[in-house]
Amino acid sequence: MIHAGRLGSGVAVLAASHLCGSVPFAQLVARLTNSTDLRQRGTGTVSASGLRDVGVGPVVVAGVLDVAKGTIGPLVARRRAGTPLAVAAGAATITGHNWSPFLRGAGGRGLSPAIGALLVTAPEGSVVLLAGVAAGRLVGETAIGALAGYAALTPVLIRTRGRTGALTAAAMLTPILVKRLMGNRPAASASTYLWRLLLDRDQPGRSSCPSEW
Repeated sequence: MIHAGRLGSGVAVLAASHLCGSVPFAQLVARLTNSTDLRQRGTGTVSASGLRDVGVGPVVVAGVLDVAKGTIGPLVARRRAGTPLAVAAGAATITGHNWSPFLRGAGGRGLSPAIGALLVTAPEGSVVLLAGVAAGRLVGETAIGALAGYAALTPVLIRTRGRTGALTAAAMLTPILVKRLMGNRPAASASTYLWRLLLDRDQPGRSSCPSEW
């Protein structure tokens, strides 16, 4: 009965984490500021980056809320069962963010909630992801910077946390990379997947609406 109770508690934490991650704060902010449906703009990504034309305030609010929701499930899970469940809760939150049932499966790319989840489970991982984004902004390609951060995350966490770090990186990166490849719309051709992986958009060229986050 004890084991069954723990299992039930773990499932409840994961379900709650997924539901929390599903709350589309960027879309809510867009609606409150009379912006258009973010699913109809650019790549269809629902994230703080889609609010750039509205102003800095909405971007910051949506971004902070997306990072904050990434911390909730892992914090609750860590208190109940330690790091393994906290990592799983982080992955569940990212999955909810990326494929929100409130948006009929649309969503963001998972970077913001991943930063929040890593703040709880492996803070150095948050630094790695933020450094990647910052470097990308400096060269004018946030998506490439983020991809570099993703590539660096696993070796860094393995070095700092060993096997637990490897599992943490895998849990956080899997839903992020799957969403990056699948996007919010069907791919037009096989080459589309390459551009999505490298540039997080369906074709080469500058994007007027950064889709990362």
